[in-house]
Amino acid sequence: MCKRTNPRNGRTGRPRSIEADTAILEATRAALVDLGWSKLTMGDVAGRAGVAKTTLYRRWANKNELVVDAVAVLFDELELPDLGSLQADIEHVVLQFAALLERPETKTALMAVVAESTRDEPLRERIRTSIVDRQKRLVLAGRERAQQRGELPHHLDPVAVDATDDLIFDVVAGAVVHRALVSAEPVDGPWAGRLAALLMGGLGAAAAAG
Repeated sequence: MCKRTNPRNGRTGRPRSIEADTAILEATRAALVDLGWSKLTMGDVAGRAGVAKTTLYRRWANKNELVVDAVAVLFDELELPDLGSLQADIEHVVLQFAALLERPETKTALMAVVAESTRDEPLRERIRTSIVDRQKRLVLAGRERAQQRGELPHHLDPVAVDATDDLIFDVVAGAVVHRALVSAEPVDGPWAGRLAALLMGGLGAAAAAG
């Protein structure tokens, strides 16, 4: 009988258990809240999740990879409903993002990996690919809907489109993270509305400029 290959690392073995992965990632976030980054160990996570430590190492090479994945699945909860206008869509995502950051497990895990990544380039790259690049899907979806509604023009230059998408993501993510986690100010409806209006004004000016 042929062994199955783990699509994550190319190694052979038994297929991964979704239930085990979920338990491990939940245990990781709980351990971060209770212990903090410096005291968190793979052994502690394994004990909380009720799995062998070798099970963790078959999935994640180290604590850094594990914590980033534990954070990434939380951000996958973000959605972009079609509320009829790009400004309304932006406001919804901003408030949804802020609510996610209010959860202790999100706040603690995100701050921990960002702080650690300042001296760990592989960790920074994993944050970029597992969190940032994955969540840019929201910007892409929002732009496509806005173009279909006629709110934004259809650009022919893919390089300019990619640069604008990156900037929108950076502005939204940076503003919300700074206000919620650095300034510790509320991200409420009026604030989300002002941020969305500011973005819409900038997009309109950019479109007019060509």
